Parts: sequence; C-alpha cells; structure tokens
Amino acid sequence: MEPNASASTVMTAIGNKRKKKSKSKGKSKSKSVSDCSVRNRIVRLKCSVKNYDWGKRGDESGVARLYGLNRGVEIEEDKPYAEFWMGTHKNGPSYVSGLPEKVNGDEGEGKDGGDCGLSLKSWIEQNPCVLGDKVLAKFGSDLPFLSKVLSVERALSIQAHPDKKLAAVLHKKQPHIYKDENHKPEMALALTDFEALCGFISHEELKEVFKSVPEIVEVVGRSCADKVLGVNGSDGEKAKDVLHFLFSEIMTASKDVISEALSRLISRLNLKNDGIGLTEKEKLALRLETQYPADVGVMAAFLLNHIKLKPGEALYLGANEPHAYIYGECIECMATSDNVVRAGLTTKYLDVQILCSMLTYKQGFPDILQGEALDMFTTRYYPPFDEFEVDRCILPKGTETVLPSVPSPSIFLVFEGRGMMSTISSKEMIVEGDVLFTPADSEVSISTTSGLRLYRTGVNSRLL
Repeated sequence: MEPNASASTVMTAIGNKRKKKSKSKGKSKSKSVSDCSVRNRIVRLKCSVKNYDWGKRGDESGVARLYGLNRGVEIEEDKPYAEFWMGTHKNGPSYVSGLPEKVNGDEGEGKDGGDCGLSLKSWIEQNPCVLGDKVLAKFGSDLPFLSKVLSVERALSIQAHPDKKLAAVLHKKQPHIYKDENHKPEMALALTDFEALCGFISHEELKEVFKSVPEIVEVVGRSCADKVLGVNGSDGEKAKDVLHFLFSEIMTASKDVISEALSRLISRLNLKNDGIGLTEKEKLALRLETQYPADVGVMAAFLLNHIKLKPGEALYLGANEPHAYIYGECIECMATSDNVVRAGLTTKYLDVQILCSMLTYKQGFPDILQGEALDMFTTRYYPPFDEFEVDRCILPKGTETVLPSVPSPSIFLVFEGRGMMSTISSKEMIVEGDVLFTPADSEVSISTTSGLRLYRTGVNSRLL
C-alpha cells in the first residue's frame, strides 16, 4: 500500500536528509521531541511474515490476509502463514514505506525485506526523537517492544523465555540459537477463541493427575510419585522442589520409555472415548498426539494449565514460565527478543536441561486480563512489564474517538474495516492490513464510516 502524497513528501525529505549525513550514520545526536522534524507524523510500514509449519494455511490464516493486504502480494493457498511481525527485530524487520532509496546492508535485506527500503530500526536511529525523551533515556534508540499477529493451526512447542541474565549467558554460548541478549516477557490478546497451556497446575490437581494418569507413574517411578503425593501444597518451597524433580524426570526420560507409555495412554483413552467419558485434558492429549506422535510434550501437558481465552481476553507470560499455544489467533506483544528455550511438541532444537533448570515452578491458574476501558470504544491491557501495553479499539459505523498522546511511540494495526487516522501534522486513509507508526506525544484521532477494529502497541504508560 502506498502512502498518500503528504506522507510520501515527508519520507522523501527524510531520505534526502539522510544522504547529507551518511558519514555520521548511527551517531545521530538525540533531539527532544519538540525539535523533531517528523513530530506527530504518521508513517506507514511494510511488515514481515513467518511461514512456520504450525501456522494456518492460505485464506484460513488471519496472518496471510493481513500480510497480503499490507504488502500487496498474492497468498499461496498451500503455504502456512504463522506470524506477522511489526517492529524492529532483525529477524523480521518492518520497513518505512515511501522512502526512495535502500540502506545497503540493512537488517533483513535479501531475506523478507528485499527492496522494501529503509528499515524502521534504521529510520528510528536517524530520528531518535520519535521515541520521546523518556523512552530514549530508558531503552536507547530502538523500540523496546515487538508486536505480532499469530495464526495457530497446531500446537507450538512447550517453551519458556529466559530472563535477562540467562539470555545473556545463552546468547554468548550459542548465538546461532539464542539470537539476542534480551529477555522476552510477552502477552497474548485473543482475536478468536484461543487455547494455550500456561504454568503448572496446583499441587492438589497434580495429585489427581497421578491417580487418573497411571502412565505418568510408569515413567517417573513409584518413589517419585510418592514424593509428590507426600507433599502438602501449602509447603511452597518443598512443593516447588518436588515439581522440579517430577518435571525433569518426565522431560529427560528416554524416547523409548515415553513412546511406550504414550502408546498405552492413547490406547486407553481411545477405548474410553465414548463422546462423554474423556476430560478436557484427555481430549487435548489425543489432539496433541496426532500432531506430535510419541512426543514427551503430550505427557507434560497433563502438568500444565489448559487456558481457553475468549476474544478480548489476554494472558501474560513472564520470564521462565512454561507455555505452549495450541490453537486460534491472537495479538502477541513482547519485549524485543526472539529467545526461546524448547523442550517438547516441536521438531526444532530442544534444550531440555536448560528449560528444566530455568523454570520458576510456580503453581496455580494464571491471571487473565480483561483490560481497562479508556472510553466506550477503547480498552487498554497493562501487563506487569515495562516494555509494552496494548490498546484494542473497536469503532462502530459512523463513530470517532481520540487516543490521547502518550510519551511513547506507537505501532497501529488496522485489523478490520476502514477509516481515517489523523494527528495535528498528518492525515491518512486507513484500511485493514495497514500498519502505521506514530512518534511519542502524538494525539491520534480515528474515525470510520463503515466500522473499524485496530490495535495499538506502545511502551507501558504506567512506567512513563
């Protein structure tokens, strides 16, 4: 999608300005927002896609729809479209639309970006004032958040994201696997009915699992089971130690032991499956086993909470918490990182020992965020992390709203509909698939004659 004439003129001016400063590239001095030449300007972005095999295929995928509209490309019906990335991470950069020239050697060039032009990251480095003084001082000249849309057809891996200290260690030891030094707290905001595994079940539920899933006892042994059954859930540290031991025993069991135990488990569940005889977790185990036969993650799922989100509900995931997305579509927002430690339900690289050692082993059902109403159209989701927050704005036909300025840059995704977005300095027609960047301290007005649904990601305003 091409920007309108006013936006194109602004981008051309920025590009010409860059030529004059080529010798000092990457050494731009910070300017206050009041001195920023692109203050309050709306900037259009071209974004990246990931075709992981767990993604929904063709026109069944919301990611495919958004990517096709955003980039003006044809969607391949037999290809999975899993993630739509909006941000500055080098593994899936966004590009500023309308700039006439390309930065040689820019992140992503020759991969997903091709000849898209100047990356958002490079543009921000040349115009750090768009971040706002507070964000620039705290996080440096880059966006601290990464926003995605996920279209999940089959389960992702059982995984966790390292905290900052561990991320730095892993990146130093295995930079080809752990791509950066940052932590990756994240939040999933459901676009459709959405399923996930997240965190460990309570100790009382764990005891029930040992009674109802004898195959787990066969894997870990009677002595391990007795340890679990002999602990009082109110004894927090001891319960954590026992859970740590149990989970490690399951995840490090030999492939032959897991394969034989799962074969017996699945046979038993199939015999029991008369339409009403299975629990929700047993039904899930059957689904997961069809996707990942003989995988230890099928058995580990019995130890994790099965979460079902309705559209508009959100789940946040701190560092070192086990989780796996199962099915549905969501907005996923996180600190700018791509670090994942996996241990099951995947064909990708497994780091079981690291995963088992890094987890918090916190037990109990996680908090579900309902968001806080900013006005009759907009709901804001504040996770307990500094790097990001998400606004969900649903405008019925013939309505308008104003999003007050915040001391943070924002990325907007137009998920459905069409309308108009304006600041004091620019005005843009917007349609589904559009992704737009606004600098810090920009008051944004949005209107629609047909109905509109959009999402905004920015730095957590409670921090600023």
